[in-house]
Amino acid sequence: MTTARDLLIVTLDVPSSRPVERGDLSLALAGAELLDLIAAEGVTLEDDRIVPGLQPATGDRLLDEAGAALSRQAPYESVEDWLWRRGSGLATAYADDLDASGRAAGSRRRRPGRRSERGTADDRGTTEESTVRRQAADRWAAREPVLVGLAGALGIPEGAAEAAPEDLSDDAVVTVLAAVNGALTELEAVRQRRRIEDAAFDNVWRAF
Repeated sequence: MTTARDLLIVTLDVPSSRPVERGDLSLALAGAELLDLIAAEGVTLEDDRIVPGLQPATGDRLLDEAGAALSRQAPYESVEDWLWRRGSGLATAYADDLDASGRAAGSRRRRPGRRSERGTADDRGTTEESTVRRQAADRWAAREPVLVGLAGALGIPEGAAEAAPEDLSDDAVVTVLAAVNGALTELEAVRQRRRIEDAAFDNVWRAF
């Protein structure tokens, strides 16, 4: 499992202090992918620039796509630019992949009377779903700093501080988490401006 998939499952299973917007989740998932690529030594950070190295085969389709999508020309891409570019529609891509794999809650149900010697496809799907969710739950229960930091940026769990955990010592991880928080703040500012503009527009029409 990847950090992005674990984060998606956490957003589904752990109560948040506010609704997790799709755009917010997409940005956080892009950050999760980048952190996994750093851990796999597929990239390094020079200040806030993403410097690609060898492209390791991670065994995960979406993470491999992320590695292939890296800009490989100097001066390279900033972490912030990566979040916005890679994050476009990413929540939908991960949700669809989870659902297609039979991992989303309720996506597969047992059908009575169709059990073979090995069990039905529905049984295997249910087992896979349980395994995937248990892996994410175990990582969450262990308070793994990267996962906790990304979830906290999304307001998970309720009352979470939107800041990097204090026990992080890796500068690259801190840089990515800070960029995720900054991008989420910027996105919320855009939403707020739109709400103000829409309200002003409605008031103009009410005046006629």
